[in-house]
Amino acid sequence: MSVMNESRKSTGRVTPGAPGGIGSDAVAGYSEAPGSIGSDTIAAQLREVASLSTQFQKHVGHSLSVNDTDLSAMEHLMTNGPLTPTDLARHLGISTAAATVMVDRLTAVGHVHREPHAHDRRKVVVVPTPASVQAAFETLAPLFSGVAQLTAQLSESDHAVVTHFLSEVIGVFRGAIAAPDRTGT
Repeated sequence: MSVMNESRKSTGRVTPGAPGGIGSDAVAGYSEAPGSIGSDTIAAQLREVASLSTQFQKHVGHSLSVNDTDLSAMEHLMTNGPLTPTDLARHLGISTAAATVMVDRLTAVGHVHREPHAHDRRKVVVVPTPASVQAAFETLAPLFSGVAQLTAQLSESDHAVVTHFLSEVIGVFRGAIAAPDRTGT
């Protein structure tokens, strides 16, 4: 068993900074310089937010009895409105055949239904059910309201600083996603 698997076994997840975990060898070059990822409290908190975000997404999926891909589909439908299965496949980066199977699964558990397309009678659109939308919002509400309460407590100047910082972090994420893959995979 690898050291990373041992870290998962003992904690249930890979722990940043744990032997073999994310942050040990992977960011060793960054952790030695002052103000770098390894020594920076803000960076550690951002890693924690990212980890908690992933855990919360799994919690939402579990509460709605769907897998990650199905949850992503539901999110697209709730955000963008009804979509054709082909459009949904494109948004999710999956094949149209996989999208059909996914829509069948979501239909079977009552999260979506198919309706005729408004302008093209050969097509159907996938629509989230009102009960599913309600269940999703009930699961998300504590997070949304908690963040809204914290935001409301910020002074105007603190709000500006946080907004600017988060905008910059978002830019870093977008830049990293757009960067060429250096792993050769």
